[in-house]
Amino acid sequence: MTYQEALENARGNIGPHCKACPVCNGLACKNAIPGPGAKGIGTGFIRNYQKWQELCVNMDTICDNKPVDTSFQLFGQTFDLPVFAAPVGAMQLHYGDKYDDLQYNEILVSACAAAGIAAFTGDGTNPAVVEGAVKAIAENHGHGVPTIKPWDVNTLRTKLELARSADPFAIAMDIDAAGLPFLKNLTPPAGSKNVEELREVVEMAGKPFILKGIMTVRGAQKALEAGAKGIVVSNHGGRVLDQCPATAEVLPAIVDAVGGKLTILVDGGIRSGMDVFKALALGADGVLIGRPFVTMVYGGGAEGVKAYVDKLKAELADTMAMCGAHSLADINRSMLYGF
Repeated sequence: MTYQEALENARGNIGPHCKACPVCNGLACKNAIPGPGAKGIGTGFIRNYQKWQELCVNMDTICDNKPVDTSFQLFGQTFDLPVFAAPVGAMQLHYGDKYDDLQYNEILVSACAAAGIAAFTGDGTNPAVVEGAVKAIAENHGHGVPTIKPWDVNTLRTKLELARSADPFAIAMDIDAAGLPFLKNLTPPAGSKNVEELREVVEMAGKPFILKGIMTVRGAQKALEAGAKGIVVSNHGGRVLDQCPATAEVLPAIVDAVGGKLTILVDGGIRSGMDVFKALALGADGVLIGRPFVTMVYGGGAEGVKAYVDKLKAELADTMAMCGAHSLADINRSMLYGF
């Protein structure tokens, strides 16, 4: 199955909110929630995508003619490329009835592992969601990252213990999910966490801890203070706060502040291997991609995921070769026009 075939198949299996657009740029779904759109006027998703497109790369083929290596290491694991599937939840609400969260994670985790990358899995108010995700990760020998929402401390303790049982190579929290409507007004309360509370969470996790939802230098510094080993520069796809800057806009300052002190991943509108290259050139160590993996699962299951990963790898390798980078370590800001 090719990427285009999976995309075309998805149009018959997904919706009505998601349109499985040829380019997943937030224009057709805009502020469709339920659906894959952004909050408020709906420009957050669009801005994330657009800012990657505004960056141009510098071609330089006066260099050694040798193979390109896209492999990436994170917390003792080696991956075929620096790309991870982002956590996505409430599948039937946002994307259609073909898969529920358990079915989606079961397909995604194993397909990503087989394709040489790994998936971050979602969480929800239904305990079965994280239970199913943890089961899928365990069946794939810990090859995945369970991502837990910022619940109250007792719920976190239970969910983190369950997450550890899969022996994943890392555990994450999408701290920006504090802005999701279904987390508000819960008893006990869920939501934002201060540095001291996050230190306790990191200790409970007992694995390299990744904090997703960082959009400022101070936020990155606080994540470091709390003991996180990695962060994801992310505005939750524009879904939790209207009129945020794009992740590409805030990434360089965050890299300059904490780069080398913890692993920096980024998501938000990244769609191609060229986009991955641009993110790495700005200083990210790797990227997360969300909505396109949904389309691939709905359009082709595991085959769709493989087709998309193969596409990303080929595009990244081609861009690296044409810009004179033979390994990920060679990629730097001088390979972006204007930097």
